Amino acid sequence: MTQGSMLLFCSTWLCVWCLSACQPAPNKVIEITTDASYSASLSDNAQLALVSTANNGVQVWDLTGPNMSYQWLQGKKDDTSNVIDTAMSANNTFAATISHNSLAIWRLDDGSSVGWWSLPSYAQSVAIANNGQTLVGLVDGSVMSLSPQKNRLIQFLGHQEKVNSVSISADGQTALTGGNDGKVMLWNSQTGQPIQQWQLGSRITKVLINHSGSLSFAADITGNAAIWQSISGSKVSQLNIVRRQMNFSSARFVKNDQQLLTGTPSKELFLWQINSGKALGHWQVQLSKNTQNRGAVVYSAAMTPQGTIVSISSQGLIEYWQQ
Repeated sequence: MTQGSMLLFCSTWLCVWCLSACQPAPNKVIEITTDASYSASLSDNAQLALVSTANNGVQVWDLTGPNMSYQWLQGKKDDTSNVIDTAMSANNTFAATISHNSLAIWRLDDGSSVGWWSLPSYAQSVAIANNGQTLVGLVDGSVMSLSPQKNRLIQFLGHQEKVNSVSISADGQTALTGGNDGKVMLWNSQTGQPIQQWQLGSRITKVLINHSGSLSFAADITGNAAIWQSISGSKVSQLNIVRRQMNFSSARFVKNDQQLLTGTPSKELFLWQINSGKALGHWQVQLSKNTQNRGAVVYSAAMTPQGTIVSISSQGLIEYWQQ
């Protein structure tokens, strides 16, 4: 190795070491499972966690303890690893879980089952509103919109390819969906009537609508991510992503819709200013002590009323971060 290449190697290694060493550490870490997990959701106030495990069903945790409140099984008792996505309503009343071919809705106040439904195609993602209105994105390009209270089901057919992400307003009236066709569709969940449509450059990985339905967020696989005014369709901001590519595994509006909190499949948390798209903070989740897996997906992130950021990852860790 020449002297020049040695210096380049050393300086590169030093930069990587500094970036790793300068990552802020969490204030508190809770390990809620050592089992493999396939999905997890945090409540808006970061007091509840919903996690799908490989061998111990779907668990609901009260993080103020912490203690496990409920344990649910979806499907056969000898097959507890089938739940691929989870969701909680903004008011902490309902939870939804999906396997590839079924949907289950649960009550969070007493752990009871609201119902179980078979799905016509493989499921990809789920979202649930305060009244139990539920969306399920399917690989055939359709979205099921189910109202268990009214016992009514509609099928939205606005996408041409697999639907990867769904989101619903808190009142259950407005749906936001994104798929492999690059389309971001805003529509009425009661009628299936389209409201707005945006086209991104590649397949959509994450969509999010705020509780009131006034703001819509979407990101594609290349890291092209933007926030729009839902009704007018006008762009509020583009996230200022400086790297070539960034995928999102979670997203949540926080601070009265002034900021956006996102997680990635590569251990990262970001906090963004909504009106400018500027990154305000960056954190990296940890690995559990005895894991053989060197990666971690940030399944969900939330912010407490006091401003503490809370994350849950595929490592089974709940981590608390200060800004």
